[in-house]
Order: sequence, then C-alpha cells, then structure tokens
Amino acid sequence: MKPRPSSKHLSGGACSRRRFLVASAASLAGLNIVPAAVLGRNGHTAPNSRITMAFIGTGSQGLRVMLQFLRMPEVQAVAVCDAVESASNYHQWAPNEFADAVHKLLETGTGWQWLSPNEPLLELTPTLRVPAGVCGREPARRIVEAWNAKRQGLVSSRSCASFADFRELLAAVKDLDAVVVGTPDHLHAVVSVAAMRAGKHVFCQKPMARTLHEARRMAEVARETGVVTQVAVGPQASEDTRRLQEWVAAGAIGRVREVLNWSTRPLWPQGIPVPRDAPPIPRELNWDLWLGPAAWRPYHPAYLPFVWRGWVDFGCGALGDMGCYSLDTVYRVLELSGPLRAEASFTHRYEASFPQASLVTLQLAARGNGSPVTFHWFDGGLRPWRRPELDAGQTWEAEGLLFVGEEGSILCDFVGGRPRLLPASRRQSFREPPRTLPRSPGNEREWVEAILDRRKRTGANFEFSARVTEALCLGNLAVLTGEPLEWDSATLQLRGSARARAWVAPPAREGWAI
Repeated sequence: MKPRPSSKHLSGGACSRRRFLVASAASLAGLNIVPAAVLGRNGHTAPNSRITMAFIGTGSQGLRVMLQFLRMPEVQAVAVCDAVESASNYHQWAPNEFADAVHKLLETGTGWQWLSPNEPLLELTPTLRVPAGVCGREPARRIVEAWNAKRQGLVSSRSCASFADFRELLAAVKDLDAVVVGTPDHLHAVVSVAAMRAGKHVFCQKPMARTLHEARRMAEVARETGVVTQVAVGPQASEDTRRLQEWVAAGAIGRVREVLNWSTRPLWPQGIPVPRDAPPIPRELNWDLWLGPAAWRPYHPAYLPFVWRGWVDFGCGALGDMGCYSLDTVYRVLELSGPLRAEASFTHRYEASFPQASLVTLQLAARGNGSPVTFHWFDGGLRPWRRPELDAGQTWEAEGLLFVGEEGSILCDFVGGRPRLLPASRRQSFREPPRTLPRSPGNEREWVEAILDRRKRTGANFEFSARVTEALCLGNLAVLTGEPLEWDSATLQLRGSARARAWVAPPAREGWAI
C-alpha cells in the first residue's frame, strides 16, 4: 500500500508538481521491493487475504491437526488455547513423532527435540505402551511463532496469542476468522457453539458431540449463523467412499439392509472404577477449565490426557472414537437418516466408564426411496459370527466393514478401503461402474476452500454430521442404560426409562450450558 501522506504534504490543500513527482517515484520504488507473496502473486496468498485461525485444544491430536493447517498457504495462525500450559505426558504414536513433524514443517533437523523426550513409556493397555511427548498451549505457541517467522510472504512476523480459556480468546482476538476445536469430546459442543455465535467458522474434531442434545444444538447454531463447519472425518472425502457409493448405486449387491462393523478399540482403559485418591493438581493444568461442562470431581491422572475417552463424562468410548468414521461412510453409501432404535450387550462396566467390549445394534431410517438398515457394531476385540458368503477358508481381519445386500456383500477395510465382492462368483462378473460423483480435495481442504468460496459446501458439515452423531449417541446410551431404546429424531423424544431420558440432555455445570 502507498504510504500515508504526512501533514506537510497536505498543507495548503495541494502540493507542487515537483513534490508530487518525487512522492510518486518514492511510492513506486517502495512497491517494487515488496515480495510477490505480499501482493498475492506467483501463486502465493497475500497475508491480508489469509484466513486468521485459532487452535483450541492443543494436545496430541490438536497438535497434529494444527501442523496440517499451518502448511496451507491460505491459513494464518494467530492464537492457541488449552487448559494445559505444557506437559510431557502426551501420547506419541512413534518415537520422535512430534519433533520430527515440526522439523519437517520448519525444514530443520535441530532445535525441537524437547517435544519428544520419548520417556517414560506410557501404558494405555496391558499390551500397548507408547512414548511420551510434550504438548499444551506453550509448545503450540512456540511452533506457530517459529512458522510465522519463517513462512514466505510475511513482511514481519505476527506473534501468536495464548489463552487458557477459549472464551477469553474469542473476546480478545478481534480479527479472527475461524477456529479448530481439538479438545476432549465433552468440550466440543460448548466451544463450537460459542465460536459459531461469535461468527467464526469451525472445524471440530470427531466425534462431533457427546450427547443427543449437543449434536442437535450444534447443527441448529450452524444453520442459524451460516458459518462454514466441518467435522474431522477424513474418510468422508476419500476415494474409497466415492467408489463404495458408486458400487452400491450401480446395484453391485442389490438392496442393502444390513451392515456389520468391527473394531479393535479401545486402546485406552475402560471398564474401570472412579479413582479414590486425589493427588494434587499439576501446576501447568487449569483443572476447572479442563472439566468445562462436566460435573466437578477431584483431579486424577486417570482422566487425562488421551485416556479421557473411556470415561462417560468426558468421552464417547470406542463407538464414538471410531464409529464416527465408519458410520459416516455407511450413512453416505446408503443415504440414511436418523436412528430409530438401539440395543446393546456388553462386558461388565462401572457407572462412570464404558465397558471393555460391547455389541451395539442400531436400526437406521432410510431417506427417499432407500431401505432402513440394521447396523451391528462390535468392539473390544469382538468380531462377527461367520457369514455364509465368506469364501472357503476366509476369516475376518482384525477390523472391517461388511455391507450385506440381497444379491451379495461388499467386504472392506474398517472405513471402506479395499472393497471386494462376496461370494467369489460375484467378483467374476462384476465391472467397475463409471465415476459419477465429484471427488474431494480432502477433508481439511474442503473446509478452507468453502471459507474462501461460500458457494462451496463441506461434506461433513454439522447439519449432516448431526445425523451420524445421533446414531452414535443413541448406541452409547443403550450401553450406558442396558435398555432397548426407541428414538424419534423429529421430536427429540426417547422411549425408555426416566434415567435414559435424562441422558438425552444431561445438565451442564453452571455457566457452561449451550
């Protein structure tokens, strides 16, 4: 931009021709040395047209997702937020995972090893231990500032604001466009709703919500505010999902009325009692903010980080963790609507935690001319009974997804990869149908592109994902109550005991309701 004229230049209401020419030459010279990226040339995105973004929840998964968005030229990170300042007890899936990821981002081989101490090994289950890493708002802030200082096209490096409370962030950062929510499940709804009401676009980690009420409110607020929303369900944007949609639409297995889905999860403790001791709260943790809408309880390391998934007040168990991926695929492939009924059987559980293993059966309503579908979910190492369509000697893989049609079946990886027809006779006559559906640039890219071009629409927007999330929540409710349940999605009415109905919209702590 041209420098603002000084008062001397404006005196007398005009400037001389000579002074005008000198000022114009100086302005042009200044423009000639501005980097092309600042002007948005040569494929760069000008800083003033970038999406200003904040990252709320910067634990292990929040950090991973933040690094993905930082690499996008359209994104300018301006703030981070987490109830944890910095801690070294986060879970890496491999030694040096966090340090290596930052080295790759910054194109350096040194300086960030402190993110991956790798010790001690953290025990998730009796057979799974993973190396320790460092996360929290302070490590995230340092990464963002290092990236902002490095990235091409910035005349000066923008500092990164840091907050423990997301409400303070939303009030303080005036030029914020969008937020990425990477908190534990019990905070997804309250953070997302507050951000949407503040006019911010929202990308939310899966599962979208923890309760039936939360899922519906998130969809309603998204519709009311008109912001761009997306749930972190990558398979919805995959080539695998498109192929399955095209196969089923082409009649590869006839009308589908049953789906089986099985997972090795949980990878964290479940079926355990509430701890009885109350160790001191770590200095780096704001326990009250971490609890958010959940009922007050004494701090204990059994609740965080990562292991919160197995606790009813904080997570959604194995079905919520992984079923949000596969059930999203099922909903798209079969064009389903809300859930109708749910029942479950499971191993022993304590009141406050999910069981070690469960079998959940959901009845899912159809949309349009489709058929209702019975969905069977298995977790904790449980697998389906042997099916007659399996080839001779064929056994189930550790995880999988099976669509059962009237004229055959499709067996896939857990979220739809490597589809193959069963029985073998179906494969011999099958011809891959033509591509009829538009392909996606990817889950994160969909969201960013829809913010920049409001004519575009995300695939896992809150209104679509609320239907999938209702099914997950109803299945979990059948586990928590041990009752067969019936659900009317249109009226938000649950047929079951008073205890079950209370779980539709459980009360939040004062000040945290949505």
